[in-house]
Amino acid sequence: MAADDIRIDDRRVIPAAEVRVSFARSGGPGGQNVNKVSSKVELRWTPATTTALAAAERAWLLERLARRLTAEGELLVTSTLTRDQGRNRDDAAEKLAAIVRAALHRPKARRPTRPTRASKERRLAAKKQRSRVKSVRRGDDH
Repeated sequence: MAADDIRIDDRRVIPAAEVRVSFARSGGPGGQNVNKVSSKVELRWTPATTTALAAAERAWLLERLARRLTAEGELLVTSTLTRDQGRNRDDAAEKLAAIVRAALHRPKARRPTRPTRASKERRLAAKKQRSRVKSVRRGDDH
């Protein structure tokens, strides 16, 4: 693994060659530093052509990230967390890894269960008891 590769998890790593990094001036407060230092970091990664994922994982990821991709099919991640370019680059890389990790997570399939006989009986007994309480309040014969 090269120094700039982005580790998604134990098995998956995005090669540095697949990620385009650009820098820009950050907006917002910061005095003169904002006007002279390009500390904002933008990472661009194209999941459709990545070698970091198997075909099935890539298809799942593209489906899950469809709303976040640009018109060119790139995932754009920015960071302006600090005034330091290097730390912003690390932060953007971690954001990218977190986004991909979350998108690759497959929810556990729900297996339908049936209520037990005892739970059905408890529920019916509770309903009868509640009915008796209300009928006593009304003065009905129970």
